[in-house]
Amino acid sequence: MPNYVFLGPPGAGKGTMGAILCETYGNIHISTGDILRAELSANSPLGSQIKQCMEGGGLVSDELVAALVRKRLGQPDIAAGFLLDGFPRTVPQAATLDTLLAELGLKLDRVALIEVDEELLVKRLVGRRLCPTCGAIYNIFFSPPAATDRCDTCDVALTARKDDNPETVRNRLAVYWEQTAPLIGYYEAKGLLARVDGSGEKAANFAALQATLGL
Repeated sequence: MPNYVFLGPPGAGKGTMGAILCETYGNIHISTGDILRAELSANSPLGSQIKQCMEGGGLVSDELVAALVRKRLGQPDIAAGFLLDGFPRTVPQAATLDTLLAELGLKLDRVALIEVDEELLVKRLVGRRLCPTCGAIYNIFFSPPAATDRCDTCDVALTARKDDNPETVRNRLAVYWEQTAPLIGYYEAKGLLARVDGSGEKAANFAALQATLGL
């Protein structure tokens, strides 16, 4: 089964498209955030190192993240094909991933770059609202609830993430362009990059992804 990495700025829809792809085709979704939290909960040796790093106020190092990814990629369910979410984020991490995959006898088949205009990204993120009860996600610009700021199902007040404000969103986008966007050229040079228009509705975006990946 094919193995993928999804690239794109915050708000491009990588998580949404990844979830649909994995549900549709059976690929294993590997989120670095999820596996980090799992190691912390399990109090594993790796989890202990991560906990010490976080308690000291530092960022989790590339070496620790790579060790987490290597451990997950070594599990047998990876034979179903995987989708990496949140790694790599930088060119050095991509080089580390190349080494890990070679050591494990695996390879990347395609790297999907989901492209969206920056102003649309800002509206997607700033307009996002969440239901604290059922987890439903709304957007005040594109998919608002029937009643202002209340969940259609639970009728409870919707919340916004603290980092979904214009200043923080633009800072996150600036970090993406500085640190992660160089991966576009890295994977393009390897002939792995596939560009996908992510500016439409969810169904249209996934159809574009399927067409680009030949699914």
